[in-house]
Amino acid sequence: MAQPSRTWIGSRLARMAWLPLCLLLVACHVDMYDQPRYQPNQTSAFFSDGRAMRPPVENTVAMGSFDPNSPLLTGKVNGELTAELPVELTAELLEHGRTRYNAYCAPCHGLAGDGNGVIAYRGDMQVPSLHQDRLRTVAIGYFFDVITNGINRMYSYAARIPPEDRWAVAAYVRALQLSQFANVNDLSAEERQQLGVTGRVE
Repeated sequence: MAQPSRTWIGSRLARMAWLPLCLLLVACHVDMYDQPRYQPNQTSAFFSDGRAMRPPVENTVAMGSFDPNSPLLTGKVNGELTAELPVELTAELLEHGRTRYNAYCAPCHGLAGDGNGVIAYRGDMQVPSLHQDRLRTVAIGYFFDVITNGINRMYSYAARIPPEDRWAVAAYVRALQLSQFANVNDLSAEERQQLGVTGRVE
């Protein structure tokens, strides 16, 4: 029976020399995987704001996800707040806006938009009514802009409400305003009859 050559034996030994290194690397992976680290939303004494999670750099957006010239994403046309809704106005849009408004806005602004939400009622916060003249006549892009960027004590909802939903809320706010300041003369004869109104109202 032929004996293995020294070259073959040396080659085998060289290959086996990698085995301890592989085992060492596996052990390192376990140590690195289990190393101390912060969990999401955990507090930290290292940062001045006490949070371990760092907010993204201001104006950071995902690549390819933002068009600075899109009214849908900015609420503006040529740098001015848009007066037109950049999505189709449908009953479904208003219903979706109602659900989003009730979830995110009503706690402060109230279900009717009068500023008497439960948070405002229980605290010392003064929430403006959405039915004041200034807000009834402002461009609809204003509501999108405020939802996106916040204003005064209201923080930004950009991370919580997608752009399409923000427009749905803006459309619903405008519907709320119309519901409180509807002109009876704009109603049909049948609708005026249901309200007990006959003829035009001057």
